[in-house]
Amino acid sequence: MSGDLTIRLATEADLGALRELMTLSIDHGQSAVLTPEQIVASRAVMGLDTQLVRDRTYFVVEDHGVPVGCGGWSRRATLYGGDHSTDLRDPALLDPAKDAARIRAMYTHPDHVRRGIGRIILDACEKAARGEGFTAVELMGTAGGVPLYAACGYEPIERADTEVEGVVVPLTRMRKRLRDMA
Repeated sequence: MSGDLTIRLATEADLGALRELMTLSIDHGQSAVLTPEQIVASRAVMGLDTQLVRDRTYFVVEDHGVPVGCGGWSRRATLYGGDHSTDLRDPALLDPAKDAARIRAMYTHPDHVRRGIGRIILDACEKAARGEGFTAVELMGTAGGVPLYAACGYEPIERADTEVEGVVVPLTRMRKRLRDMA
């Protein structure tokens, strides 16, 4: 891991810091690729899913003990969305023999982008999902996240833009086949 970056599982004690990190990431990290209206609309479908923390599948990357990135994976059917986006929720457990695990809620502090934080989280998620028997992972990529996911081997399945109060938020469903560990 580069420099003083560390990764660990998130706990209930992290929830406040995670919410702050996500707000900064949504509001400032997406500003190069979304309009101000799209950023506001994004808040309706993005955010913290505390089920991931309870499931112990959500990671925090810290720089000298300060959270600078977070993200996780899930064995549940929900593909994206936070606690507040109840219409997107599906707590059903996935079958590793036929379903892809979900990569969820990836956020990086805007002052810490391009430092490998997203890759660190993706690697940890993919390793954990593979360890539970999943052979593929899927995610819903934002306009800002798609380039990272593509660089990490994720392929677009479909555009899945969502509309919030008349504002279109661009989203792309992506998938990656997990390779066997050497």
